[in-house]
Amino acid sequence: MTRYVFQFEEGNGQDRKRLGGKGAGLAEMSRIGLPVPPGFTITTEACNQYQAEGRVPDGLMAEVWDHLARLESKLRSKLGDPDRPLLVSVRSGAPISMPGMMDTVLNLGLNPETTEGLGRQTGNRRFALDSYRRFIQMFGNVVMHMEHSEFEHILEDVKASSHITLDTELTESNLETVIARYKDLVEKRTGRAFPDNPKEQLEMAILAVFDSWRNPRAIVYRRLNKIPDDLGTAVNVQSMVFGNMGDTSATGVLFTRNPNTGEPGMYGEYLTNAQGEDVVAGIRTPKSIDQMAEEMPKTYQELVEVCRLLETHYHDMQDIEFTVQQETLYVLQTRSGKRTARAAVKIAVDMAEEGVVTKEEAIRRQDPAQVQRLLYRQIDPEAAVDLLAQGLPASPGAASGKVVFTADEAEARGQAGEAVILVRPETTPDDIHGIVAAQGVLTSRGGMTSHAAIVARGMGKPAVTGCEAVKISLQDETFQVDGRVIAKDTVVTIDGGTGRVMLGQVPTVEPELSEEFTKLLNWADKVRRLRVHANADTPEDAAKAREFGATGVGLCRTEHMFMGQDRLPVVQAMILAETLEERETALKELLPMQEGDFYGILKAMDGYPVTIRLLDPPLHEFLPDIQDTEAALRRAQEADNSREVERLEAVLRRARSLFEFNPMLGFRGVRLGIVYPEIYAMQARAIFQAQAALLKEGLHPEVEVMIPLVGIPAELSRMKDLVAEVNQAVADEAHVALPYKIGTMIEVPRAALVAGEIAEHAEFFSFGTNDLTQTTFGYSRDDAESKFLPTYLADKILKENPFMVLDRDGVGRLIQIAVQDGRTTRSELKVGICGEHGGDPASIAFCHQVGLNYVSCSPFRVPVARLAAAQAALE
Repeated sequence: MTRYVFQFEEGNGQDRKRLGGKGAGLAEMSRIGLPVPPGFTITTEACNQYQAEGRVPDGLMAEVWDHLARLESKLRSKLGDPDRPLLVSVRSGAPISMPGMMDTVLNLGLNPETTEGLGRQTGNRRFALDSYRRFIQMFGNVVMHMEHSEFEHILEDVKASSHITLDTELTESNLETVIARYKDLVEKRTGRAFPDNPKEQLEMAILAVFDSWRNPRAIVYRRLNKIPDDLGTAVNVQSMVFGNMGDTSATGVLFTRNPNTGEPGMYGEYLTNAQGEDVVAGIRTPKSIDQMAEEMPKTYQELVEVCRLLETHYHDMQDIEFTVQQETLYVLQTRSGKRTARAAVKIAVDMAEEGVVTKEEAIRRQDPAQVQRLLYRQIDPEAAVDLLAQGLPASPGAASGKVVFTADEAEARGQAGEAVILVRPETTPDDIHGIVAAQGVLTSRGGMTSHAAIVARGMGKPAVTGCEAVKISLQDETFQVDGRVIAKDTVVTIDGGTGRVMLGQVPTVEPELSEEFTKLLNWADKVRRLRVHANADTPEDAAKAREFGATGVGLCRTEHMFMGQDRLPVVQAMILAETLEERETALKELLPMQEGDFYGILKAMDGYPVTIRLLDPPLHEFLPDIQDTEAALRRAQEADNSREVERLEAVLRRARSLFEFNPMLGFRGVRLGIVYPEIYAMQARAIFQAQAALLKEGLHPEVEVMIPLVGIPAELSRMKDLVAEVNQAVADEAHVALPYKIGTMIEVPRAALVAGEIAEHAEFFSFGTNDLTQTTFGYSRDDAESKFLPTYLADKILKENPFMVLDRDGVGRLIQIAVQDGRTTRSELKVGICGEHGGDPASIAFCHQVGLNYVSCSPFRVPVARLAAAQAALE
C-alpha cells in the first residue's frame, strides 16, 4: 500500500520529488539539528492521485490523523483542545520552487474555544484574537475562495472608525468586532458558517493546497518556467510558532547573500510582533535585517550561525524563513535562493574562489536564459531626470511605459504591443499575468522580499517596491506624489537598480560585463568545444560581437546592406533594369557601397572567419508595395505628372512580374544567382576587393562565401565556378592571393538529404534553421506564430515553439543526416548553425552532441552561447 505521509525527521534533502522542495528542506534541517518546529509532509504522490481521480486517495486521511496524533504526543498539545491547543500551518511545496504561486494557511485549529484557551495559555488574549482574525481571513481566501480584499475592507473600516493606523494598535474589542464581521461575511458569501471543527479545517486546507496546483497563477508560472504539470505539490503540516506575541517576537525572510548583487552577508527583512505573511504580502514595510543586530542582538548572532551552517551544508546561497517567538529562534524553511543574473554569477564565482564549489560547478549552476539579463539596458547616467519618488531597488534594470493599475489591463495592453508599467499598492500571486506582460512593476508597499520583488526578480523585470511616497487611488486610476497627480497612461520610467521612479521616458545605456562574469566566461571558454560566432550585418555589430567574445561572424546578411536611404533607389534601379547593361550600371554603383561594408566587417573581426551570405530574399521585397504604388500612380495621373506616371508604371510592371504567392519558396537565394549571375558576381567582387585592401594593410581577413538556399548540387557547382572566376580576376588586379572558403546554407530538406553530393562542392555547411524549420514543418513562421502555434503550445501538441527551440526529432534528424553524409564525402567539412537557434541553450546542447564546429547568434546572445556551449561540454 502506498505511503503518503512522513514526519519531518523521516525524510532527507535528496527526496525533493516526493517531499517537495519545502518538505525536503524541513527534513534536512531537522536531520542536521536546526530548530525546526515539528510536523509532517503529505507527498506529491497524494496530490497527483487526487488530481487524477478527483477525490481523496484511499487511506490518506487515516495516515494524516495517525501522524497528527504523533505530533500531538510530541508537543503535549492537541488540535481542538481548549486547554492545550495545537495550532498548525498548512503549506504547499512543489519539487521545483514556485514562490508565491500556491497557497498557505496559518493558525489552523483556532475556533472560539481554542482562541480563549490560547489566550489563557500565553497570558495574552489580544494575541490570540489577532491570530484568530488572521486565520479566518486566510482560510476564507485560500480554502473558501473569497476575495482577500473583502476582509481588508472590514479591517480598514474598523481601524478608521477607531482612528487607528497600524494593525498592532487594534484592541481586544476591535479584534472581537473584526472577527464577528469576518464570520458574517463568510456566511453571506459562501452560504455556510465558518467551520469550527479543527479536523474539518485541516482536511479542507489540505485539499485546498492540492487544488492550488491547478490555479491559474501556478499554471502560468509553470508554463513560463517550463515546469512539468505532473510534478504535483506536497503539503507540509507544521506546528505553529508565533512572531506576533509582542515585541520580543518577530518574523522574517533573509538570504545568506545579497540576491540582487551577490555580495556576501545576510540580506533580508523582518517585522516585530508579526506573522510571516505580513512580510511577503507587503502589507507593512519591514525593517532591514541589519537593524536586528541592535534590536535583537542574540537572535541576530544565532541567524548568522544558521546562515553559515546552511550555506556550508547546501553549497549554495539560501533563502531562509524564520520566526522568533519570545526570543526563541525557529527556522521554518530553507531553499536555494532566487537571485538576479548578476548575483548568480558573482555568488558562483565567489564560491568557486572560496573553494566551496568547483569552477565546473560554477559554470553548471548558471541559467543561460537568466544570464542573458545581464545585458539589460540601464539608465543613462548623463540623462536629466524628473524624479518623482524613491522606493526600494527590488529587481534591477530600467523600463519605461504607460502607467496602468490592474493586472488585466497590463496583460491586454502588453500583449497588444504597448509598453506599460504595472502600478499597485502591492501585488499578489493573482497579478502574475499582468507582471508577465508589463515592462516593470511599481508598488507603494512591501519590501525587498515582497511578492512583487521576488516574482519580478525571477522574470528579470525591473521592480521598485515600498515606494511609500506614491499614494495610489485604484478607483480614480491615479497616484499622487507630493501633490503631483499622475494619471493612467502617463509615461514613467522605473530603475530597479536604484529604486528611482521618474516622469517620462528616460534614455538608457548598454550594460557592461562585470569582472566576475568575464571571469566565468573565461572559465567556460576553457571547457567548451563549440566555437561561438555572431550574426553581424554591420561593422558595429561585428565589433560588439567581438567585444562579447565572438570568434567569428557566422552569418553576414548582405541584403540588409541594401536598405539604406542612399542605397535603396540604386537597388530598385537594378531590379527595374530592362537590359543587362542597365542592370550592370546599377550594380557598379552598388559595388563600392558593398565593398565598404565588407571592409568594415572583416576589419572588425580581423583574424577570425567571416561568413558572408550572398543575396537571399526575393527581389520584390526591395520594391514598394503594389497597392501603395497603384495609389501613387492614380495621384500622379490626376496631377497630370507624366514623368512620375511613367516611372510608377515601370515600378508597377516589375512589381507585378515579381509578385509571388509563396515567396519563401519562390525566386530567391541561389535561384537569383542562377538567373542573374551578375548580382552575385558584383557581391563577390566587393568581398574580394575589401579582402585585398585589408591584406595590403597587413591585416588578416578570413573570407567565407556562402550560397543560400541550395537544394541541388549543380546549383552550388555553378555558383562556385562564378565566385572562383571573380576571385581570380580580383587577385590578378590586386597582385595578391585571396584565399577563401565556399559553402552553402542548408535550409531545405532536400539539401540535407543530398548533403553528401553537395559536400563535393562545399567546404562548409551552415544550417539556416529558421527556414529549415519552416520547410520541414510546412509552417510559415509569421502565420503559425500568430494563428495556431499558441494553441499547439497551450495544448502541448508541441512541447516547445520549434522556431525558438530546435526540433530534434525532425529538423535535428535532418541536421544529423547532413553532417554525417557531408563528412563522409569531405572529412574536414566545417559545419555550423546560424539560425535563431544558435543562441538557444537547449539547441546549443544538441549542436554539441551532433558534432557541429560552431554556433552563430546575435551579438547580445554571444555570452549566453559561450556559457551554454561549456555546459553542453560538461554534460
